[in-house]
Order: sequence, then structure tokens, then C-alpha cells
Amino acid sequence: MTFRIAILAALALAATSGASHAADPRYPDWPCTQAKVPEVSLAAVWAGPPLDDIKDAWKSDAKVSSLVSKLAARKTPMDEAEKSVKEFLAGSAADKATNAKLLFAGLFETLNAQRSQVMNGLERTTRKQREAAEKIRDQTLELQALQSATPRDEARVEALSNELIWKTRIFEDRNKVVRFVCEVPTTIDQRLFALGRVIQQEME
Repeated sequence: MTFRIAILAALALAATSGASHAADPRYPDWPCTQAKVPEVSLAAVWAGPPLDDIKDAWKSDAKVSSLVSKLAARKTPMDEAEKSVKEFLAGSAADKATNAKLLFAGLFETLNAQRSQVMNGLERTTRKQREAAEKIRDQTLELQALQSATPRDEARVEALSNELIWKTRIFEDRNKVVRFVCEVPTTIDQRLFALGRVIQQEME
């Protein structure tokens, strides 16, 4: 039992320090090693004509909005997405420039919204993990006190020990998920840039 408590104490200390660490002090809840970029700028992913005259017009075009949804979905393979862009723009030669702008405007807004949703979720999880780490730490100290008490409440020691093992396992599993999800904003950025490039090439 003492060995188990020592493991829990070490995990609790690591959990607390890990959950409170932030690479950038401007974003204390940002858990990723990648720098937080709250929003992708249009200039970073689009070198085509200005989109000022487009704004939200893409939402009123059923064909464009449907294609935007398909292209923005990460489950759609990139080769399939690029093929869909080429087919769509090739089939509308007379309005190619306008349709290209509508398509990219929709992608830019949709994928930026996806990024924001993922990033907000990561920061919410960080706050929950910080709270969980503090509870693990406090309960570890409680367990150590129970272990040293005379007489010792073996039933309570066993129950709290099992509870801590379970909570620590959940904490570590969530940390693994966070590390995976940290890659998603970058994946979205790459998708937006790649599709923007294809759209611009088709316009030319």
C-alpha cells in the first residue's frame, strides 16, 4: 500500500505542475506546445483577389455552402477535396472568379470557426484538468494521513486509494487526448492553406 501511495503522490505532483504550466503567459489555459494563434489571418492563406464584396454571400448559394461543408470536414480526404474544388470551378467557367471567391470565403469562415471551437475546448479541458490535479493532490495528502493514523481505518484507506487510482488514470487519459487534439488546429490551418492554393490555381 505504501508503494501505491508513493506512486500516487508523484503523479499528483506531476499532474498539478503539468496542468498549471503554460508556454505563453498570455494564454495561461493553453495546454499545447504549439504557439496559440487565436485566428488565422486572411493574408496568411489567401493571395487571390479581395473578398470584401463577397462577405456572407456564400451562405445564400446552396451549391457553394454544401461544398464548403464537405471540404471543411476533416473526414473528407484532401485528394478528394481538391478534386471537388477543381470539378466545381471547371463547371462554372463564366462565373469562375466569383464562385472561387465565394468558395474560399466560406472555407475561411468555416475553418476558422472550427479552429476556435477546438481551441476553446482545449482551454476548457485545461481548466478542468487543473481542478482535477488539485483534487488528486489533496486526496493524496489525505490518504497519506490515513495511512499514518493509529488506529488506521483500513476500509477508508483502501476505498480512497482505489478512488485515487481511478481519478489519476482518467487524468492521464485526458492528457493523452489533449496532446492529440493539440495537432488539430495545425491540421485545419494546413487544410485551409492547401485548398486556398488549389482555388487560386484554378482561378488562374
